[in-house]
Amino acid sequence: MKRENVVRDKSYAFARRCVRLYKYLCDEKKEYVLSKQLLRSGTSIGANIAESQYGQSKLDFASKLSIAQKEAGETEFWIRLLGDEDYITKEQSESLLIDCRELIRLLQSITKTLYNK
Repeated sequence: MKRENVVRDKSYAFARRCVRLYKYLCDEKKEYVLSKQLLRSGTSIGANIAESQYGQSKLDFASKLSIAQKEAGETEFWIRLLGDEDYITKEQSESLLIDCRELIRLLQSITKTLYNK
């Protein structure tokens, strides 16, 4: 039976949202530059979390989670920019930001705990 991992599962679901948004922005809005940045950083969050699960040490594990947190911060920037430039609606932007900020809070909590031990 597979263990539940909230941050891994939420980051995977968020990455899927970023992929769908990228496709929408390319197909419907003909926007290729900002959307590619969002795709890269938004999917990198989950990739770094997945990689952290196989860290060689506790420090390596924490480092990968810190990188995921930085990528989440960058993703938040791209979502805000896409919303402010009307590539996505305010509702879309707010929904994505809620999910992104939740990931940031989870990652901050985990890394803070790891670095305080």
